[in-house]
Amino acid sequence: MLVAVLPGTATAAPGAPPPLPFVSQLDLSCYRTEGYKPPPAELTLKHLNPVLAKLPMETVKLGERQQLCVPVAKNGEIPPPGIVDFVRWVDLSCYRIEGGAVNFPLTLSHLNPVVRKLGIQDAHVTMLSPEQLCVPVAKNGVLPPPEVLSFVRHIDLECYALRVLGIPAVPFPLTLGHLNPVLADRPKVDVKAGNARQLCVPVAKRGDEIPPEVLDTLQWLDLAKYDVTTGPSVVGPVTLKLTHLNPVLARLPSEEAVITEPAQLGLPVAKNGKIPPG
Repeated sequence: MLVAVLPGTATAAPGAPPPLPFVSQLDLSCYRTEGYKPPPAELTLKHLNPVLAKLPMETVKLGERQQLCVPVAKNGEIPPPGIVDFVRWVDLSCYRIEGGAVNFPLTLSHLNPVVRKLGIQDAHVTMLSPEQLCVPVAKNGVLPPPEVLSFVRHIDLECYALRVLGIPAVPFPLTLGHLNPVLADRPKVDVKAGNARQLCVPVAKRGDEIPPEVLDTLQWLDLAKYDVTTGPSVVGPVTLKLTHLNPVLARLPSEEAVITEPAQLGLPVAKNGKIPPG
């Protein structure tokens, strides 16, 4: 059974960070990882965010893995203590899915303090068809601490194509540094973020019993994925072993993924002025 959405709260519960402090600090650098297709898996998804609560449930099939998204800090600004302890363990493996267009109009506002300082304007977009499902994984067998695992294992994001209305965004520069311990030795990367291509919104998979205190935070986790370009780099590829963390996908085997340079950057946003509590 899917858990019903509960009202958000600004108070942190054991094992769950408060919504706005967590969501606003979660930035994911996404790398291409084409070439792997998991065993057949059919999943029924329910929207969690209040803005999208009226959208129907849908059933999707996992296709080829397309990306691995890992947590990063921007411009040397590390999330504060207590929040970084959760953020650094959010690794998401993204698989192709298909579905009908929802054609949902939205206004997206940036939440991360570093991006807000850049004066990036709100974006008026239309949410189109689902393209990916991003699910939590561990890298190279390095698991989060138990109290963090009980939170991050429930992070599932369904990513929809976007139609951006109005004038295209002006690219803005950022310096990305890895937060997860497995990639801590990777050098920082300078990128320029261009247009938003996808909006990734929180969903629950049928069979995943999300604790209420975890749901209170996760229902606010919306990331806009921006295309990024990088300058010349001498950074070589790294091979990773991915293990699924979500209980619904625990039966799937481990996977190998090779990453080089980021292709997109997921930045936290609010939809239609609905700011997460906290």
